Amino acid sequence: MFSTGQIIFAALFFVAFVVVIFFSYRKDLKLHRKYYKGTLYILLGFIVFIGLLFLLKTYLKG
Repeated sequence: MFSTGQIIFAALFFVAFVVVIFFSYRKDLKLHRKYYKGTLYILLGFIVFIGLLFLLKTYLKG
C-alpha cells in the first residue's frame, strides 16, 4: 500500500511536527495562562453536555 520511503517520510514528519508543536506550546505557556483562564470549565461543560445528550439518546431509544 505504501512504499518504505513514504512510511519513513511520514514517521519523520510526525516526529518533527510533534517536536515543533511541543516547543511552540512551551514558548507561549505564559501567554496561554494569562489569556485563556477558565477554558478548562468550558471544556468540562462541553463534555457534560455531550454526555447528557448520549444518555438522553440511550434512554429514549430503549
